[in-house]
This record gives sequence, C-alpha cells and structure tokens, in this order.
Amino acid sequence: MPQRQEHPTLRVATWNIHKGVQGLGPARRLEIHNIGHAVEQLDADIVCLQEVRRMNRREERYFAHWPALPQADYLAPEGYEAVYRTNATTRHGEHGNAMLSRWPVLSHQHRDISDHRFEQRGFLHTEVQVVDRVVHVIVVHLGLVPASRLRQTQALLDYIAGHIPAKAPVLVAGDFNDWGTGLGRRMAASGFAEWREQPTPTYPSRLPLNQLDHVYARGLRPVGAMVPVGRIWPRMSDHLPLLAELAWTD
Repeated sequence: MPQRQEHPTLRVATWNIHKGVQGLGPARRLEIHNIGHAVEQLDADIVCLQEVRRMNRREERYFAHWPALPQADYLAPEGYEAVYRTNATTRHGEHGNAMLSRWPVLSHQHRDISDHRFEQRGFLHTEVQVVDRVVHVIVVHLGLVPASRLRQTQALLDYIAGHIPAKAPVLVAGDFNDWGTGLGRRMAASGFAEWREQPTPTYPSRLPLNQLDHVYARGLRPVGAMVPVGRIWPRMSDHLPLLAELAWTD
C-alpha cells in the first residue's frame, strides 16, 4: 500500500489581539504593527485570532499609521490566506474572529452565538487542506457571563455534531473566557483533547494567572504547548498567544 503524504505535525496559535490597540484614552497606543511581526515569528501553520478589527473610523482618525488593510489581511504573513468574519458591529466599526493559514482554505462560514443583547459573540468555521487531509478549524470567542459560556459551548458542540463528520480532524481554538466553569470537561466529554502536562496561563499578559485561551483537538493528538516569553509580548495585548503542536492520530 502506498504511504500517505504527510505533514508530520500541525503548529497552531491562538491569540486575542485586543483590536491591535493597548491602553485607554489619550494614553492608548497602536500595537498592530508589532503584532504583525509577532505573528510571523510564531511560524504557525494556522493562526486563530480574536478581537480583530475589520474597520474602525474613530481609530483610523486618531492613529496616523493605522493600516490601510483590514487587520486580518494586514497580519497575514506572506503566503498565508486570511479569513475574517464579524462578531460585533459598533458605532465606529466592526470586529470579530480571523484565521490565517499557510495551507489552502476550502470554505468558511460564521455562526452567531450571542446569548444576550449586551454581548455580540460568534465563531468562525473554516476547512483547511493540509496535504491530503481536510482539517476543520473553528475560531471562538465566548462571552463574559458564566451561564452564557455554558450555553455557547453547548451550541458549539451541537454545531460540530450536526455539521462536521465524526472522523474528521477538528481544531477548536480561541478565547474561552473560562474562569473555572468547567468548559474543558465539556470539551473532553465530546472527544476533544488539550495539552495539559504543564500550566500555560495566558491572562493577564503582564502577570499570567489563568489560561483563558485554548486549543482543543479531535482527530489530532496534542504533543506540546507553550506561551512565548520576553518583554515585548505583554506590551501587545492583554492576552498572551498560545502555541500548540499537534500530531495526527492515524
């Protein structure tokens, strides 16, 4: 039997970039250019981003060097494909989830999982062709209210059960805002694994105490995870990026 063509491991990053701006009021500073360099340094096959701005008229006027491109396109390293879908529309613009891939993107769609009128939330579902495999990548950003997160996680799992073949490789990555509501146990009960051999806290970036950001996998085996270290990383966002290594299970 001929051997399967293979890309031995998949390197996946997830990062809430806080709309590319840090600080408040007149003290706020533009970090999107530094984030662009950082994304390239991660050297990930797939980068899952949250709080990505498509546009913001107020910030465009405030910052002289605001990028002309939407943030997802601006952040995509050379050779990567960028996919963006809006979660929230505001007075000045809109923001949402994005996925950057060095592998071809076959399809993408968005699902609104807003649980109440004060928070607009959603997830982005893409299909990515990795050599001769199709990997389903879902980028999520869950709500701040604990009960909302439970319902949103169930909506996510129901969607996966209804729209993705049971044997297909699936990645679910993003900001789960999970402050001890047991979302990891729910993901595990549905067949999703996460690297757990060492703590990988991601929030707050200047003194990480909790892991709000996760990469869960089904049909792929987590073999490692890390958070980049160095003085530059906490400056760019209130979250640190999480980088996971995954191997195929067959």
